[in-house]
Amino acid sequence: MRKPRDFDAELKALEDKARELKARKVQQLGELVIAAGADSLSAEELAGALIVLAETKDTDKRAAWAKRGATFFRGKSRRSAKANDGDSSSAPTQPGGAQPTSGSTGTA
Repeated sequence: MRKPRDFDAELKALEDKARELKARKVQQLGELVIAAGADSLSAEELAGALIVLAETKDTDKRAAWAKRGATFFRGKSRRSAKANDGDSSSAPTQPGGAQPTSGSTGTA
């Protein structure tokens, strides 16, 4: 005879997994805010900027932001790899190349 499934245990395991994924997402978003230098903004400023970003329908702006974000991440991964292997003979990355500037085109 087969053992009956414990639906309560399976549901609890799924809820635990969902909670872990949400916690990881929140942590990663916080790390992204810090890496982008946006942790110097007040919570109100950051929330306002994110709301404007989420409400923007202009595909050209969104494409430009996506391109800038991709450049940011490529720059971060190069710096991380360089720091990890400790090779100081390679050429340095452009200073501030991936850093946002005040008054950038990202404002609406």
